[in-house]
Amino acid sequence: MGADITSRRWLITGANSGFGASFVRAALAAGDDVIAAVRRPETMDEVVAANPGRITVVALDVRDADAARRAVEAAGRIDVLVNNAGYGIVGAIEETSDAELRDVMEVMFYGPLNLTRLVLPQMRERRSGAIVQVSSMGGFLSFAGVGAYSAAKGALELASEALAAEVSSLGIRVLIVEPGSFRTSFAGPALRMSAEIADYADTVGSTRGNLADSDQQQEGDPEKAAAAVVAVLSMAEPPLRLALGADAVGAIRGKLAAVADDLDATAHLGLTTAVTENS
Repeated sequence: MGADITSRRWLITGANSGFGASFVRAALAAGDDVIAAVRRPETMDEVVAANPGRITVVALDVRDADAARRAVEAAGRIDVLVNNAGYGIVGAIEETSDAELRDVMEVMFYGPLNLTRLVLPQMRERRSGAIVQVSSMGGFLSFAGVGAYSAAKGALELASEALAAEVSSLGIRVLIVEPGSFRTSFAGPALRMSAEIADYADTVGSTRGNLADSDQQQEGDPEKAAAAVVAVLSMAEPPLRLALGADAVGAIRGKLAAVADDLDATAHLGLTTAVTENS
């Protein structure tokens, strides 16, 4: 962040629950101000009343490009953008409808990138700012039943990796956050389930049951996750990725090892595909 700014302004989507609410509290605890972007502004009334003058609430469904533009205009200066809004969905690829796939991408890929593009001009002008993309360990790896969710989060991760390379020389930082299982509303009543096909009971069925049963039993504390994000943003040289939770750290290490194993097993083929010039 620019050295001349003592109090940052955060724009946080999905700010009224889960990680979003924790990010709001962490930003306030750090002495910063918050623009809370939520679909139902009245859900922020108590938080606003408890923090007079420090929270501005804007109505935003991230699917709505015009609403996103109005929210950014109303926010004014934004030092930290947190693209947090999202939801969980479980279903085999074949079980997932076209409408479900499109909505997942609208909320967790197109929406965040639209807000990112809207905020970047002011950050470029100031040569400072941070963009926090709340992904998931499911954005780095996937398993049966979460293909649609992982596709959206994975797309956001790769776009953000490119973005980080594009803006690093402009004083703007990008942080991809990859939480594991935390006690948010992710696995609660809002968890969406695609229509079931019996043949996937043995693979996707366990994911359906395990996620629903895990609600409010997860090991992760979202308050500690938010504090970790604030700590990383304070680093002189912050990393691109932040895995949160022992399950996320372990699963990501396992994915990296599996990819390395695949490379080792096929390198003798992959390294022999160059054009052979006629001698």
